Amino acid sequence: MARAFMIGAAALMLAAASGAASAQTSPAPAPAQKDFASAADVQAQLRQMLAEMKPEQGFMWRPLVRDGANVAAIEIWKKPGRPAVHPDQAEYAIVLEGAGTLLSGGTMADPKVTNPTLVEGSRIEGGVTRPLAAGDVILVPAGVPHWFGITGERLVLLGIKLPAGK
Repeated sequence: MARAFMIGAAALMLAAASGAASAQTSPAPAPAQKDFASAADVQAQLRQMLAEMKPEQGFMWRPLVRDGANVAAIEIWKKPGRPAVHPDQAEYAIVLEGAGTLLSGGTMADPKVTNPTLVEGSRIEGGVTRPLAAGDVILVPAGVPHWFGITGERLVLLGIKLPAGK
C-alpha cells in the first residue's frame, strides 16, 4: 500500500512538474527530453546509480525526466551534504526509499555562493527538524535553508526544482 502511494505520488508530482496534468496538446518532445518514467525505469536507474557510486561517495544526482529546464532527478544521499539554499528555486521531493531527517527554515551560517542556483553554509540555526521515510513529500520554498540527514544506509529522493512562484 505504501509503495502504491509512493509511486502514485511520484507520478502526480511528475505530471504537475512537466505540465502533463493539463489537457493541452503539443508536439512530441525532442529525443533529448524524456517526459515519462515507469516504476520499472525508476528502479532500473536507481540500481544503476547505486552500482556506479564509489564506496566513499556521499551523493549522486541524475535526471530521470525533463521538460526543457525543468528536471525531476533521482538523488541518492549516503552522507549528509552541506546546508543549502536555492535562492530562486523551490524544491519538491518525494522520499522513494530509506530514512533521514530534513532540517529546514531558520538562518544559514557562513553562506557562500557555490553557483547562481546554490548557496551553501556551515550549519542552520533555528530550523525545524522532521523525520523522513518512504512516501513522504517535501516542499522547501525558494530561499529557505535546508539540510538532509541520513538514517541508515541511504536516503533516496525524487527531487524537482522549479523557479520560484511557478
